Amino acid sequence: MDFSYSDKVIALRKRIDHFMREVILPAEREYRDEIEANRRGGNPWLPSRTMERLKESARAEKLWNLFLPASEHGGGLTNLEYAPLCELMGRSPIASEVFNCSAPDTGNMEVLERYGTPEHKRRWLEPLLAGEIRSAFAMTEPGVASSDATNISCSIVRSGSEYIINGRKWWTTGAIDPRCKLIILMGKTDPDNPNRHKQQSMVLVPIDSPGITVLRSLNLFGYDDAPHGHAEVVFENVHVPAANILLGEGRGFEIAQGRLGPGRIHHCMRSIGSAERALALMCKRVSGRVAFGHPIAQQSVTLERIAHARILIEQARLLVLHAAYMMDKVGNKAAAKHIAMIKVAAPQMACQVIDWAMQAHGGAGMCDDFPLASAYAHARSLRIADGPDEVHCNQIGRLELGEQLA
Repeated sequence: MDFSYSDKVIALRKRIDHFMREVILPAEREYRDEIEANRRGGNPWLPSRTMERLKESARAEKLWNLFLPASEHGGGLTNLEYAPLCELMGRSPIASEVFNCSAPDTGNMEVLERYGTPEHKRRWLEPLLAGEIRSAFAMTEPGVASSDATNISCSIVRSGSEYIINGRKWWTTGAIDPRCKLIILMGKTDPDNPNRHKQQSMVLVPIDSPGITVLRSLNLFGYDDAPHGHAEVVFENVHVPAANILLGEGRGFEIAQGRLGPGRIHHCMRSIGSAERALALMCKRVSGRVAFGHPIAQQSVTLERIAHARILIEQARLLVLHAAYMMDKVGNKAAAKHIAMIKVAAPQMACQVIDWAMQAHGGAGMCDDFPLASAYAHARSLRIADGPDEVHCNQIGRLELGEQLA
C-alpha cells in the first residue's frame, strides 16, 4: 500500500490550500455576519450572497465537483485521491459547499449518477452538479430506533402509475433550504418481506409535492446550521410517479450502502481537517498566553495534549487513507469493516482534539469568537449521524470475530 500523494493530488492540494487561505478563510466572518443579519431580520434561511460569490470563484478556478467519481459528467478522482482534498476542505465549515462538495448533495449526486435513469439525471443531477439547486436525504425517523434501519416505518405504496408516501422523517438536512428541490427518501414498499433488508426502497420526491410539510428546524447543540439546516418533515399521501423509484422495489439497502461508504470517507477526512485547525489554534493560543507566571505552552499538561493531538490526528488520517484504499481496491462491501472503523475513530479523535483546544482557549473556546464550539458540536453529531458508534462497533466486532474464527 502506497499512500503517498500523486502529482495530480499534490497539485490539487496546493491549489485548494491557496484558495482556502486567500479566499475562504477570510470570508468566514462575512458569511457568518450575513447569516446573523438574516436571522435578526427573521429569516436565517435566505441563501447567502457571500456563499454564491465564493462558489463562482471556486468554479472559475475549476475547483468544482471534485468528489465525483469518473463518469460522463466528469470527475475521476478515486477515494484515496479525493480524501486528502476533503481534509483541506474540513478546515472551514463553509468550504465544502464552496466547492460543491457538501453533504447531503454529494451522496445524492452519487446515487443519481449510479442508479438514476437518464431522465432522473437530466432533471436533478445536472442542476445539482451546476450548483443551481440543493437536495435532502430522508432516512431517520423520530418514532423508531433508526440506528437499526430495518425499523424504518415510512410507507411507500404502489397505486397504479404512482407511489403514495406516508410517514415522518427528521434530521433531514437541507429540507428547509429554499434552494432544496429534491428529497431522496427511504421507506418500506414491502413490509412483510421475510428478508428485512428487502423491505426498503428509495424514491425521488420533489419537495414541492402536495402533502409535504416541513414541521420545524432542529437545532444542533443550539446551532440552527442556517441557511441549510436540519428539519422534521411529514409526508401525508404524497404522490410521486412510479418512475421515481430508484433501481426498483426492495433495493433501498443496496443503494444506501453505495451511498454511505464514500460519504463516511468525506465526513472523516473533514473531521481530520477540523482537528488540524483546532490544533493550530490551540498552539497559537497557548504560545501567547501567560498563567501563573509562565506561558501556558510551557506547562507539561499543555505539551502533553499537543503531542497526543498530533498522534491522534496522524493515526486517524492513516486509518482513513487505508479505508479509502480498500474501497478503491475491493469495493465498499468488502471494505465494510474499514469504513466502520474510521466512522468510529475519526469523530472521536476530532471531539478530543477540539475539546483540548477549547480548554486551552478558556472562556473564549466556548463562544463563537473562535470556530471551536461549532466545530465540536458538528464533530459530536458525527458519532450519531450515518450510524452511531455502537452500531459500527457491533459490525466491526462481528466481522473481526468471524475472520479470527475462520
